[in-house]
Amino acid sequence: MSLTGTPFFLTAIALLVVAVVLPFALWSRVRGPQFVRGLARLGMLLFAQATAITLVFVTVNNANSLYDNWSDLLGTSDHVEAAKDLGPDGLGGLKLKDEPKQLVKFGPPKDSVVGPGVQEGEFKGRISGVSGEVYVWLPPQYDDPAYRDKKFPVVQMLPGFPGSAKSWMGTLKAPEQLKSLMERGKIKPFILVAPRTTLLGSVDTGCVNIPGKANADSWLSVDVRQMVIDNFRAEDKAESWALTGYSAGAHCATKLALAHPDRYRAAVSLSGFNDPKLEPASLAGKDPKLRIESNPVTILKAANKAGKPPRTALFVSGASGDGYEAGLALKQLAQNPTTVKVKLIPPGAGGHGTAVWKNQIPEVFRWLSGVVKS
Repeated sequence: MSLTGTPFFLTAIALLVVAVVLPFALWSRVRGPQFVRGLARLGMLLFAQATAITLVFVTVNNANSLYDNWSDLLGTSDHVEAAKDLGPDGLGGLKLKDEPKQLVKFGPPKDSVVGPGVQEGEFKGRISGVSGEVYVWLPPQYDDPAYRDKKFPVVQMLPGFPGSAKSWMGTLKAPEQLKSLMERGKIKPFILVAPRTTLLGSVDTGCVNIPGKANADSWLSVDVRQMVIDNFRAEDKAESWALTGYSAGAHCATKLALAHPDRYRAAVSLSGFNDPKLEPASLAGKDPKLRIESNPVTILKAANKAGKPPRTALFVSGASGDGYEAGLALKQLAQNPTTVKVKLIPPGAGGHGTAVWKNQIPEVFRWLSGVVKS
């Protein structure tokens, strides 16, 4: 039975009803020695508590898209088939222009929570050795005959940890919020792409390449990016690509954009952080060398020192103590052509949660429309 499906949710409700009714029906009818009666009544109480906790978990999980399936929840999922040392550019000496197109079959998503218009496909990255699902939503103009020769800009959307690839499409309702804005010309028509980011059970890769573990950077910035270009009318130039992320996904978005200005023009960070160690489950945060190297502050400092500040635009929002200071640190380092916009989320706005991030989507895409080229 699917973790996120309606049948499991209804089963959890039914079990809770049974757990509540059971003590009323059987409490005084339990027979046997006092010890046996005590154990039976304790079992009924524990069953009631367990079913209540289960229903709360299922409700929260479905509302926030934390875990996609039982393997993700239990930490047994492994989407890495190989993790070679791919070198500093994450390409392993290969040239994408010499590689044949990787065509992927997209169809209706397995989970209806993502909403109408979303497609789901699964493939194995040739460069990264990672296999996973990718959700894609096409703008309303995509099938308009007037745009038949048009290539569209792309935004990759990254969840937090734990987090599901479908969270932007489902919980945050990005397509639903953006469709009318695109139809009315208020924002540019973007292709939205949400790839799997939970690759190794119960640990967060930090969106970095770790030989022998996972090439998460190459999965996102090379394989997923090229797959979208191969299968859809997507622009291939860096100036037409951007990333958005919340929480741990915000860290990834900022890190990837700064590290690969040849692949991305902009990044949006919602309640993110710079130091990967702030995510306790981060593999990058546990490695002293990677912790420093994958910090966006370190990446930006190194680029500035080399006389090559990246042509990267960043939008960073967060509350005090929850992303705002991370944005200020990057803004202080920004040298032309790097730009950083920092927004303070006021106290009481909702904290570190999906309601805050969901409300920012229209503003974020208006900003992206002014930065990313189409």
